[in-house]
Amino acid sequence: MNHSITRRAIMGAAALTPFAAQAQSDWPNRPVRIVVPFPPGQAADIFTRLLADELSKRWPQRVVVENRAGGASVPGVESVARAPADGYTLLTGTSGPLGVNPSVMPRLPYDVEKDFAFISNVVMVPLLVIAHPSVSERTIQELAASAKARPGQLDMASAGPATSQHMAAELLMLRAGIRFNIVHYRGSGPAIADVMAGNVKLMTDSVASALPHIQSGRVRPIALCSARRVPQLPDVPTIAESLVPGYEAAGWSGLVAPAGTPAEIVNRINADVVAVLRDPAVTKRIEDMGAVADPLTPAQFGNFVRAEVAKWREVAQAGNVKLEG
Repeated sequence: MNHSITRRAIMGAAALTPFAAQAQSDWPNRPVRIVVPFPPGQAADIFTRLLADELSKRWPQRVVVENRAGGASVPGVESVARAPADGYTLLTGTSGPLGVNPSVMPRLPYDVEKDFAFISNVVMVPLLVIAHPSVSERTIQELAASAKARPGQLDMASAGPATSQHMAAELLMLRAGIRFNIVHYRGSGPAIADVMAGNVKLMTDSVASALPHIQSGRVRPIALCSARRVPQLPDVPTIAESLVPGYEAAGWSGLVAPAGTPAEIVNRINADVVAVLRDPAVTKRIEDMGAVADPLTPAQFGNFVRAEVAKWREVAQAGNVKLEG
């Protein structure tokens, strides 16, 4: 009896193996879903829909975008962490849910570093420090000197607690040894409106949000938070080159799958995402929206996310940044 069961089990496993291999090799044979843990119309949603449209042209099945907003993005992210690891449910993971939330939210129902297979980053969303035109300081060195002379007296607008804009300002304060008075708003729109009105004179914002107002002269760029200069503002220096070597803060949006997704599928998705992001027409569309295409290998993206988690953990602890959840 034991021999019979053992032989049957072995034969069953052997019989299943070709089917499992076939299931991977003919992927995708049904629509692929990308969960965006934000409302429609936000930057991550817009870039995901662009990517989904391009992948739908390359794959025999459509790529469908599903918005699961709310709860500081936790429910949407958790739904993918718990989804079958078959390549048919993916997540748009961004700097907030994947990079910052592990350090500022207690009791997350998922582990960013263990519960996901990393595919590729999609875009970097550069951040920068901007000022009302009346501000006399024109460089980040001058601004840092003023902040050191008057610690905590210069107001800086924030798009909200633990947003990438807020964390970029916290990182600047930590690395440069300065202190601003952070004024939180419910989103980038209300914050930059108050900056343009002169009610708050400084802000860390995304290039995508600030660019039209820079072009109209209603705000002035001081310095970029990104590691390198960006094509949208080639004459604006970075904080890294001007004040704090190695400083880097940016919003980002990438693609992940549930942990355990077969490497063959992860690599297939990665290859097609990278091909899309290297298409000059797609690159231009992304730049026109104030971002930069950022294709990476799965290993590179995994290392990047882990480095982000470590960086923002240090910043959150130093600035006592916390979110309820």
